[in-house]
Amino acid sequence: MAILVTGAAGFIGFSVANRLVGEGREVIGVDCLSPYYSTRLKQDRLAALDQAAREGGGAFVDLRVDFSDATALRAALFGWRIDAIIHLGAQPGVRWSIDHPEDYGAANLVGHLNMLEVARRLQVPMVYASSSSVYGGNESLPFAVEDRVDRPISLYAATKKADELLSESYAHLYRIPLTGLRFFTVYGPWGRPDMAVWKFTEACLAGDEVQIFNNGRMRRDFTYISDIVTGILACLDRAPADDGKEKPGGSVAPHAIYNIGNNRSEELLRLVEVIERACGKPLARRFEPLQPGDVIDTYADISAIHRDHGFAPTTPIDVGVPAFVAWYKDWKQIA
Repeated sequence: MAILVTGAAGFIGFSVANRLVGEGREVIGVDCLSPYYSTRLKQDRLAALDQAAREGGGAFVDLRVDFSDATALRAALFGWRIDAIIHLGAQPGVRWSIDHPEDYGAANLVGHLNMLEVARRLQVPMVYASSSSVYGGNESLPFAVEDRVDRPISLYAATKKADELLSESYAHLYRIPLTGLRFFTVYGPWGRPDMAVWKFTEACLAGDEVQIFNNGRMRRDFTYISDIVTGILACLDRAPADDGKEKPGGSVAPHAIYNIGNNRSEELLRLVEVIERACGKPLARRFEPLQPGDVIDTYADISAIHRDHGFAPTTPIDVGVPAFVAWYKDWKQIA
């Protein structure tokens, strides 16, 4: 069973592909190595995938293509036998979307539509990435998939909600089994440099100062990467049934939407304390006001994905953050 993984050089895409090839499975990876952050990190992830394939007995195919280019994507995939799609490639970042809206239109809107077309042509199920950002300024906690999500406070969030709507139309019209996952602040080894865990660790070890927004009065449902991968693969193995019954998210087509998080909202300053302990030194802080597009609090209700797929995260930040710090020091060759 060959699985197409988009964003294979990205954080979550790499981590999913790494698990699959380590289990001896065949992965066809798609990525254009966008320069949004370090391409060296992305190249290192791809090298790790090659090594995992050799050691695990699986296979990894590296297709360098921009999935927002429909013609190039079709040509790159020609002749490959694909049994399922995990679409994790996207343009991430709430703050970046404020000044670079075109990047999000291309990758998150056109690119998502192109991947839906691939799923339709091949008649295969697809699991795709949405985001907890779709909840916007929702004040009802924890966030549930039944909540209204039609008031996004960032362009990034708007594109992810649009992806869910596009997917609903494809599931209704073409009966393609689709699963959307609203990720909650994913972190861990091989993570993203624009995320808080990376940025705070980097600054702490270097003795630099970090900006902490909303004067530190923020909470996040930090979710460790290995838990996320387990949840994604559980959804891949059990696609939504075309049975006319209502799915999480409200669809009666074969389209389900789930929250996938740690089911625990942590204070941002507690995260800082855990990072300081893991690094063995204090983190210099500069408190700043809330930034445009930022959400103050996130907290995932994961009852639906637990019921349907047995998803149960096991990694608190007291375990996950030290694991990230250890990986970061090794990758950066810090003694």
